[in-house]
Amino acid sequence: MTSNALPPVVDAETWQRRLDELRAREKAATRELDAIAAQRRRLPMVEMPDYTLEGEAGPVRLADVFEGASQLIVYNHMWFPGKEWQCSGCTGFTSQFTRLEVLHNYDARFVVVTQGPIDEALAYKRRVGNQMTWYSTANSSFGSDVGAPPGGAFAVNVFLRDGDTVYRTWHTNARGCEQLSHTFALIDVLPYGRQEEWQDSPEGWPQSPAYSRWASSEDIAAFYGPEA
Repeated sequence: MTSNALPPVVDAETWQRRLDELRAREKAATRELDAIAAQRRRLPMVEMPDYTLEGEAGPVRLADVFEGASQLIVYNHMWFPGKEWQCSGCTGFTSQFTRLEVLHNYDARFVVVTQGPIDEALAYKRRVGNQMTWYSTANSSFGSDVGAPPGGAFAVNVFLRDGDTVYRTWHTNARGCEQLSHTFALIDVLPYGRQEEWQDSPEGWPQSPAYSRWASSEDIAAFYGPEA
């Protein structure tokens, strides 16, 4: 893309001064995020029932989804019955996570859970080249109980296991999930940012309707699927 909208050109000293001003705000935001994380670590938790989900190898208890770890992150993927292409936002979000072994050092696991039947969910996973482990709650109330009912929105939930007992420790949805994404973090440091109309940008900056630049589910399949 070529744009006539350009930041003003200044001398190096002026640029450094303006960067230092921004850096002060960035560091303050980092400290605030640290404080939020500290508050998150002090949240209480709620005990969960003994749910049974469906995995690639068949039924599996929620406690066993941890695979021996004590902590579990669950991304609740939106699902629309009978659709060839599922939510592009969920498809794109989960396509980022291809190397999750780093979580092993933190006694944690990260999986996808969806309301779709397990056979359909696994077929979709293969179609779009997703690398995560998927489970289905089609025969369980788990999704509805953690803020992701059939036909409902996506969500992130975090759980802690003590023996066979599982506790829910954290939940977020909507833009709260952005903190887990590296794509928006990369895009937000670009001069033109996300280029969406809702963003506060200088006059003349390229802007498009919200979501219009997001990769579609078909795009994700072309990038990462079996035909890529």
